[in-house]
Amino acid sequence: MKKLVIIGANEFQLPLIVKAREMGYETHVFSWSRKDAGAAKADAFYEISITEKERILEKCREICPDAVATIGSDLANVTVAYLAKELGLPGNSPECVFRSTNKAAMRSAFLQAGIPVPFFKKVACAEDISREELAYPVIVKPTDRSGSRAITKVERPSQLASAIREAIEQSFEKQAIVEGYIEGQEYSMETISFEGRHTCLAVTKKFTTGEPHFIEVGHLEPAPISEKQRESAVDMVFRGLDALGVKSGASHAEFRIDGRGRVRIIEIGSRMGGDCIGSHLVSLSAGEDYVRMVIDTAFGHSPVFCSEPLHKCSAIRFIMEKRDMDYLEKVKKNYPDCLRETRLTDIPGSHAVVDSGSRFGYYILQTDTMQEMKEILAEDSGLFTDCSFC
Repeated sequence: MKKLVIIGANEFQLPLIVKAREMGYETHVFSWSRKDAGAAKADAFYEISITEKERILEKCREICPDAVATIGSDLANVTVAYLAKELGLPGNSPECVFRSTNKAAMRSAFLQAGIPVPFFKKVACAEDISREELAYPVIVKPTDRSGSRAITKVERPSQLASAIREAIEQSFEKQAIVEGYIEGQEYSMETISFEGRHTCLAVTKKFTTGEPHFIEVGHLEPAPISEKQRESAVDMVFRGLDALGVKSGASHAEFRIDGRGRVRIIEIGSRMGGDCIGSHLVSLSAGEDYVRMVIDTAFGHSPVFCSEPLHKCSAIRFIMEKRDMDYLEKVKKNYPDCLRETRLTDIPGSHAVVDSGSRFGYYILQTDTMQEMKEILAEDSGLFTDCSFC
């Protein structure tokens, strides 16, 4: 039996562990706590933090794995690339993963490749940037975090210093990036790469709390955009993947389309999108087994695509406050056949929602048509406020 090392065991890693076992692989899972959801599902579990690369490598030399993988985690992705290089296994290079997890390095790579980028500057404190350099509004965020942590839209100079301090506090390397604000509706794209060839699996519409922090409240597939817009997005994202050096596995690109139809990349992660986008929505809307593709490419195998793709709609709604729970009860009553999964992690209102990790849970929907999805979500005023959808 071939062995797969999986880095991370939280709820979002669970589909990877389960799928690998279904495919007949022996799973060796590393995470800092046996309380993580995936620990009990693994063939072998090791209570080692995903950031302790050297300790994990030492254990892997005993295990002798045939592949190493993760989904939906930048931190875990860094360790995966390190292990793949040291063990001679398939995967993206550590340099590629650095560029795709450090926002300043990513912007530099895009700039060198001729991909349009806004003004950006890496800073260690507010004094590192002068007022004369900026045209407001700007976005301030940590250089090396995900999950909407410490992202702030700054409208005027008086707000800049506090936004930079908050971003630096959340950053592992204690650095922030200040960049020009990109206008337009926000989307994401899930891709799979093998031997440097990229395939777009799905384009997703993102819904957030809006400024100043842009915490995701929901996602919808397929995104309601034109074929021309989709083609432009695919071209731009594939250029971005090449600029970062992505050769293998899943990637999650976030981008905006402005009123003139121009596509501008926000960022690209060389791993599957979190928020159940890659692990759930892609298969529910397009029929593609994205998690299986991640495993196949980790073993150096070509991904297998669906011979008859689905043409359905899927959406995830995150629980942000009590009214979202009230609307979920309405969905359960009126549209039970469309509800695919529900998860509540805490009581709405028990704490403040400051990033993606502090939301109270979610529910996932699947419909045959976009019109059906619109009907279900039409009354959910806390989510789909975008007039292009409604």
